[in-house]
Amino acid sequence: MNDRAFPLEALIVVDVQSAFVSGDGAVPEAARLVDRTTDLIARARRSGALVVHLQNDGPAGADDEPHTPGWELHHPVEPGSTEVVIRKTEDDGFDGTCLGSLLTDSGVRALAICGVMSEMCVQATARTALAMGYRVVLPHDAHATQDIPAAPGISDRVPAATVSRVAAWALGSEAEITAHAADVTFTAVPSRSH
Repeated sequence: MNDRAFPLEALIVVDVQSAFVSGDGAVPEAARLVDRTTDLIARARRSGALVVHLQNDGPAGADDEPHTPGWELHHPVEPGSTEVVIRKTEDDGFDGTCLGSLLTDSGVRALAICGVMSEMCVQATARTALAMGYRVVLPHDAHATQDIPAAPGISDRVPAATVSRVAAWALGSEAEITAHAADVTFTAVPSRSH
């Protein structure tokens, strides 16, 4: 059987915080990203899948410094047994957090990852999930990042869309890259489906 046909039991929403999707510091295509993550969250909730919001605690003075307006999650959270917020301080959402044990305890085998920044926290979290044996789906239109500025003698500006594509490509053939978030399907987490 083709595992790709099976729905996913979890959605990990990486750092969709006000500083990154609104105002001057917003990623290019922030409106598209918010639209796609909103849809993914709504469909995951309806299906009974686990929804994990990762929230980055930036250092003092950063746009995502804890308890500042930029640190706030953009999407409203419906806390409960299948929706949680996990705060983190590293790019990798598994590093120093309870994410791994939460997924294990919930019986998750397959998950989708969306959010920001493609080449940093999204990629680092996806890479660890793959190393832990999870089926990882990365919807291309549901993760984003900033342009990389020009560096004299190294390169011209690298557009954000190119950076996001390279970040996904660098995960290798084990990650499933889908073109559209709308193609991702969810099912209830096993620990909640009986």
